[in-house]
Amino acid sequence: MQKIIKVVIPAAGFGTRFLPQTKAMPKEMLPVVDKPVIQYVVEEAVASGIEDVIIVTGSSKRAIEDHFDSTNSNLAKNLIQSNKNKLLDDLEKISEMANFIYIRQKGPYGNGTPVLSAEPIIGNEPFAVMWGDEFIFSQPPRLMQMIKAWELYGGVMISGVRIESEDRLSRYGIADLEPVDDNVSKIKSIIEKPLPEDAPSNLATHGAYILPPEIFPALKNLKPGKGGEIWLVDAINELKKNGVPVYACEIKNGKYFDTGNKLEYLKTVVEFAIQHTEINGEFRRFLKSLSL
Repeated sequence: MQKIIKVVIPAAGFGTRFLPQTKAMPKEMLPVVDKPVIQYVVEEAVASGIEDVIIVTGSSKRAIEDHFDSTNSNLAKNLIQSNKNKLLDDLEKISEMANFIYIRQKGPYGNGTPVLSAEPIIGNEPFAVMWGDEFIFSQPPRLMQMIKAWELYGGVMISGVRIESEDRLSRYGIADLEPVDDNVSKIKSIIEKPLPEDAPSNLATHGAYILPPEIFPALKNLKPGKGGEIWLVDAINELKKNGVPVYACEIKNGKYFDTGNKLEYLKTVVEFAIQHTEINGEFRRFLKSLSL
C-alpha cells in the first residue's frame, strides 16, 4: 500500500464572513495568538508524516506563499542585530517543514474544484485533503490517526467529530454509521446540515479526508450540485456507488476549532491565549477583570 505523503490544502476562498479584514488578507492567515491558522494545519500534516504540502490558492493569497517562504534578508538582518537568533531559527523552520507547492484554482466554484486542480501534482496516488481555515488539536494528530485507520481499511477515510450540542448538528454533514472497529465506522450515508430530529447520529464528518486517485475522474464527471457548485462529498458518493468503501475515523483526544466564522474564531484565539506560556497568566487576569 502506498504511503500518504501529500496533502492538498484548499485556500482559494474569498473569506467573505471576515470582510473587510479579508479584503486584502487571506482568511487562512488570520492569527491565533502568534501563528496563522494555516500554519496549525500544516504542522498537523507534517507531524503525521506528510512531505509535500500542496496549497491551492486564488487572488490576494500571496501572503500565504510569503509566510512559508524563507525569511527575507532584511528581517533576518534585523533579528540578528537585535540578538533574536532563536526567533530567527523558529522562522526558518517554517519554510523547512515540508516541500511547499502552490497552484492556482481553476474551474467552477465549490470545494471539489481545488482538489481537482491538484491532480497534476498528485498523479496516481492516494492523498490527504485538509481545509486551511479549521483544524483539530489532538494527540496523536488527527491526520496520523486517520492514516493508521486507512492503512487498515483503505477506501475513503473522513475525520469524524462528535457534536455534543443538538442545535449545532445543522451546521455539518452528519453520518449514518455502521460500526467497524474501535473508532472506525463505515459510512452508509451523510446527511448535509440536518435538523436535529433528522440527524442519524451526532458524528460530523468533515475537515480532513484521505482520498484515492479515482476521486479525480469522479470530480470531472460531476454536474454542479447544490448552489450550482462542485461538491467534494458528491464525488465521494459517486465512488461509494461504484463500490469504494467510505469510512469515518472518529478522532480521539481531540478538539475541533472552526476558525471560518467570527465567533468560533474568537473562541479559538481566547482558548489558545490562556494556554500560551508567554501571556497566559496576564491574559487570564485580564479576562477575570472584565465586567461581563
